[in-house]
Amino acid sequence: MRAPLSDLPLILDDVSFRAGGAVILDHVSLSIEPGYPTLLVGPNGAGKSSLLRICMGLARPTGGTVTWGGRPESRPLRRAFVFQRPVMLRRSAAANVAYGLRQAGYPRRLRGSRVQELLDRVGLLDYADRAARSLSGGEQQKLALARALARDPELLFLDEPTANLDPAATRSVEEIILGASHSGIKVVMASHDPGQIRRLAGEVLLLVRGSLCERGTAAEFFDSPSTSEAAAFVRGDFVL
Repeated sequence: MRAPLSDLPLILDDVSFRAGGAVILDHVSLSIEPGYPTLLVGPNGAGKSSLLRICMGLARPTGGTVTWGGRPESRPLRRAFVFQRPVMLRRSAAANVAYGLRQAGYPRRLRGSRVQELLDRVGLLDYADRAARSLSGGEQQKLALARALARDPELLFLDEPTANLDPAATRSVEEIILGASHSGIKVVMASHDPGQIRRLAGEVLLLVRGSLCERGTAAEFFDSPSTSEAAAFVRGDFVL
């Protein structure tokens, strides 16, 4: 039997990205391996969202190469992406998850029970028949995570998923993210919150002006930053 294809390791080799004459990413090289969550941090405009989109295959670099499990094609096999402001379909919460299952090719006869499992996983089982767009911001983000998990992802990309949430909703979303990580999903997430980075990160990547400025474990990043930019971020100073 042929071994199932994997999207890991994800390797960026000298990747650059330009848009409208502006340099968004500048010769970024890195590898994403299985393991604890990778947190992508940096000031606004550093290129975090663009890097995530390129990692997902939603955007093509203007320079360099990206490979998923050694393959150059960008068709997402087992990858999922959750945006900071997810788009909810004009359907019930359950129908939103069912849509994700359908897109992933999940067997029709099994979708009903799987929808229930996923909604329960994110704490929304009681909201199955509620219109998705009537849910609160935190509930919509949890629903977006359930819809992403419907793809049975190996790689889960999250673009500041708690940026607009209150502390209680943030905690609920973080618990789902940690649960996904503990189940073997590789989480790659953009964040600007030092507390969140400490709570979630296995490793930290610091982007500054489109360049990868520092990479290390969370302990290394916070306790012994090796660049002035990382030290400024840890202190809470402006990173320019």
